[in-house]
Amino acid sequence: MIARLFPFRFLLIAIVSVLLTAEGKSQSNKLPAFSMTQADGKVFKAQDLPKGKPIILIYFSPDCEHCQKLMDSFFKQTARFKKASVAMMTYLPVDKIAEFVKTYKVGRYPNIYAGTEGNTLFVQRYYNLSQIPFVALYTKNGDFVTSYVRTVPLKELAGKLARLK
Repeated sequence: MIARLFPFRFLLIAIVSVLLTAEGKSQSNKLPAFSMTQADGKVFKAQDLPKGKPIILIYFSPDCEHCQKLMDSFFKQTARFKKASVAMMTYLPVDKIAEFVKTYKVGRYPNIYAGTEGNTLFVQRYYNLSQIPFVALYTKNGDFVTSYVRTVPLKELAGKLARLK
């Protein structure tokens, strides 16, 4: 009986080790089918992103010091990211994202979409995040290219984006 359980035990250990992947690794190599509520209360979904453009997904908190530094730097370099659709997402309530949208004048950038996933935490769980900011780059077909956790080298990200067809 024990001999018959050995392969099962090995399989169970293999499954557990796969589930305990490194932070920032997604469940697949595709853009998650996220849904977020924007500052105006409208729901925006991954499928609403314009077709044929690379995608940058930024998961952050407007209250996080590292995230604020990233946002300050990112919004000084938006021209480098015009080629992409940028989905900025938090877990905080809509009033926090509304404040963020106002502070950074997000409405001036037609390629940037900001919202909250609220307490669903779908994206946070999808990437197994425990630290932010988190940034992931995807091709125009939604295929994963690279991701960064906590430290986001925007120059490197812009270079990788520029090399995408």
